[in-house]
Amino acid sequence: MKHIVLIVSLICAVALNGFAQQAPPDSQKYNFTVADCVNYAYEHQDSVINADLDIKSADYKVKETIGSGLPQISGSASFQDYLKTPIVIFGTNKFSIYQKFSESNSISLSQLLFDGSYLVGLKAAKTYKELSQRNYTRSRIETNVNVTKAYYQVLVSNEQVKLLDANIKQLKQQLNETIQQNKQGFVEKIDVDRLTVQYNTLVNNKENVLRLLALNYQVLKFQMGMPIEKELVLKDKLEDVQLGDDLSDLSNDTTFYKNRIEYGLTETNLKLNQLDLKREKSLLLPSLAFVGNAGVLFQNNSLGHLFSPGYPSSYIGFSLNVPIYSGGQHNNRIKQSQITVLKSQNDLSNLKNGLRLQASQAWIGYINGMQTLKVQKENQELAAEVLRVSKIKYQQGVGSSIEVTQAESALESADNSYIQGLYDALVSKVDLDKAYGRIK
Repeated sequence: MKHIVLIVSLICAVALNGFAQQAPPDSQKYNFTVADCVNYAYEHQDSVINADLDIKSADYKVKETIGSGLPQISGSASFQDYLKTPIVIFGTNKFSIYQKFSESNSISLSQLLFDGSYLVGLKAAKTYKELSQRNYTRSRIETNVNVTKAYYQVLVSNEQVKLLDANIKQLKQQLNETIQQNKQGFVEKIDVDRLTVQYNTLVNNKENVLRLLALNYQVLKFQMGMPIEKELVLKDKLEDVQLGDDLSDLSNDTTFYKNRIEYGLTETNLKLNQLDLKREKSLLLPSLAFVGNAGVLFQNNSLGHLFSPGYPSSYIGFSLNVPIYSGGQHNNRIKQSQITVLKSQNDLSNLKNGLRLQASQAWIGYINGMQTLKVQKENQELAAEVLRVSKIKYQQGVGSSIEVTQAESALESADNSYIQGLYDALVSKVDLDKAYGRIK
């Protein structure tokens, strides 16, 4: 018996251990590249999920429209207890053709044979589905852009922390040396104070950047649709980002605007408005349907004998509807639809010009961003060299502590400008890809 209990305990322990390994812990760490973050967002971002649900809803809309042209069958039943039966007057005679109790059952069938608006509706339903699919694509593109920019913001913030760490380290070393020199009487106390102020400022700046970095991580997870309490580690480094781009292909592409999802959406809206105009015109045509009905009527003055006997009836036929005159309402609706189509055509033309303007702005923004980044990087290197020379001059007694302090401030300012230029360049690259429809 003891052996059996031991074996069962071992089996339970193994099963629980296996379950614990299969279940993802709450503290799961995600090591993601920017592509991983984008793919995660495609599956978890609410805007993308809702756009996907819209596609499914559009599928049902198409099926609903198709169903309206299939046979329509309905049944009905009714029961009457005449408290006072209706009287029919024939000449001077009065009599009733009704029994006290009446019950009827019937089934009706109708099948649409021709209706112009139905045929147009089928095309419109499919175009509506196309619109939902393009909206889904737009949601993915917007999500891609937002996640990528948020990812780059975290990378840049991390780079800023690294620069601050390097500056704090060298400034701390210089401060310690200056304190020792002050104790030995080689430098004045004011030199120590200047460096202390600068050191404290740098440390405070780093703390501020670290808080912003934590916030930037939360922004990135929010854009991804990831719970902000999850742990996310970025695998990509700044040096992995390819900022350089060959712009010759872009300059030669004169139809790039057709790659923009906004243009496709506006085209689809134009199609829907054109189909609505066709539908309004088709309502001027006759419609024809096949109809049929079968039923049975029961009447009796005694409720117990109501269903004996029954009186069946049935018929088949055709129903034709011919529009003749509606007081000019329909013609006015057609004119309204024509105006809507013209406005949609104008919107499409205006959008084409707008997309070209956006592309020009993105082009200039990218070139300016890359040029600014290059200059800021050179300024950063020059500021570091100025600081190095200032320290040497100060140590050799031919320079002042003020000169070193100013060089430190200039390097910090150059670092900040470089960080801002780096982020602007990264964002301009994303905007350029979006403007030319290269984000799929």
